[in-house]
Amino acid sequence: MSERTYLYLLRHGATDANQRRPYVLQGQGTDGPLSQAGRTQARRAAEALAHLPIHTVFASPLKRSRETAAIVAEPHGAQVRVVPEITEVDVGEWEAMSWNAVMERYPEQYRRFMSDPAVFPYAGGESYADVARRVVPALEAILREHDGHVAVVGHNVVNRVFLAHLLGVELRRARTLRQSNCGINVIRRKGDEIELITLNGVLHLESE
Repeated sequence: MSERTYLYLLRHGATDANQRRPYVLQGQGTDGPLSQAGRTQARRAAEALAHLPIHTVFASPLKRSRETAAIVAEPHGAQVRVVPEITEVDVGEWEAMSWNAVMERYPEQYRRFMSDPAVFPYAGGESYADVARRVVPALEAILREHDGHVAVVGHNVVNRVFLAHLLGVELRRARTLRQSNCGINVIRRKGDEIELITLNGVLHLESE
């Protein structure tokens, strides 16, 4: 195992689904590309990271993650590697629904989910604990197995559960950890110690 690793964990750039009002849920079942705004966000994130010696960028299998990763990797000539375990949460029957529609059609499941998403899953989908079981080992493996500087383009829930793990925040409260599109979290591993340095850095996006 190498002595030190810096991992830059991003949420993908915005998609049309992210920009819809009211907001609609976008899980594994929605696999559209970045919007024009999302591509701009990704370019700004790439510029913010361009001075760092990033040698590998990891992405989920979903287009919005892979497209963001390619933009981030370009200034470095870095390889993009797909990691299936960091794909977004499966929101099941709530895919492409607004929260208001979910409240109306699934009132009891919505209530349970909001009370503790670590225990109660999206209807027909995953809970936060399900996501954590695949995401935490995958991201910890990247930190252990790669030295220097790497980037990972994840998703809203994916990032939240890993950050909650690092911070010691109860998983049921992971929804309180904001993850902006193309916000940057900086995570450092030094020896066996993993530490969150920056949470959801967005200074590179403030001119939007």
